Amino acid sequence: MTANFDRLTRTGVTHINFSDADFQALAAMARRDIGLNLTENKKPLIYSRLAPRLKARAVQSFTDYLTLLDSKGEHEERRAMISALTTNVTSFFREHHHFETLRTECLPDVVERVKNGGRLRLWSAGCSSGQEAYCLAMTLLEFWPGAPSGDARILATDIDPKIITSAKSGVYKCSELDSLTEKQRFGFFRKTPDAPDCLEVTPAIRDLVSFAELNLMSDWPFKGPFDAIFCRNVAIYFDTETQQVLWDRFCDFLAPGGFLFIGHSERITGPAESRLQVAGTTCFRKRAD
Repeated sequence: MTANFDRLTRTGVTHINFSDADFQALAAMARRDIGLNLTENKKPLIYSRLAPRLKARAVQSFTDYLTLLDSKGEHEERRAMISALTTNVTSFFREHHHFETLRTECLPDVVERVKNGGRLRLWSAGCSSGQEAYCLAMTLLEFWPGAPSGDARILATDIDPKIITSAKSGVYKCSELDSLTEKQRFGFFRKTPDAPDCLEVTPAIRDLVSFAELNLMSDWPFKGPFDAIFCRNVAIYFDTETQQVLWDRFCDFLAPGGFLFIGHSERITGPAESRLQVAGTTCFRKRAD
């Protein structure tokens, strides 16, 4: 692997020294601060993603870059590093069966409660560029058009500050909306004069969603409880121990009977296993007791 990595880095205009010790130090920082599990085989990928940051800051080696990250006043560079290291792949109504479960199993009882003075809270944890959160809003409005008049809110969080800015804009290329029905495209999106090849979400959708930057490894500045939490294809970047802690924390923030939706490659293990029951494919429900 080292030989392949050396050949990879020599193809660039400028080689930046990235020793195994540098990689281990960076991996330890990523795991400690944001929970990322960076294995040795990802060294070439990490190099390609972070080398532009070093060049932008005129830093000559990864050793110096690690020193820079630990320096006072470099909060923005640490955020830029997080943006470079995290992967944002999503689409509208990805794993459609999750939204069907939300529609048929979760919303009927919760919406009835809201109509009688209660509240509804959904959380897209690891929302990426916003498609998942807006799909939650579309599903809610399709089920209950009166949602804006009730106490219904959707929280959408991600660790990447750049992607949160993109999500807040609610603007997407028309080609990204291919998975939507014609009714959804015309009912929940409108033309944007600044980008003729794009559409933006309507105020009815946007107003239901609150976006915020959040590191899942840090304290969560809210109490819940949530009726459903979507955290899909996020935990695959964590090691097993970190995953188990995260699943258990989600259980703490779920209402009794609340739903947890995870990615197709993820599995619930650890203490959360006894607190959740299977409610569908990669869908779990918090036990009432």
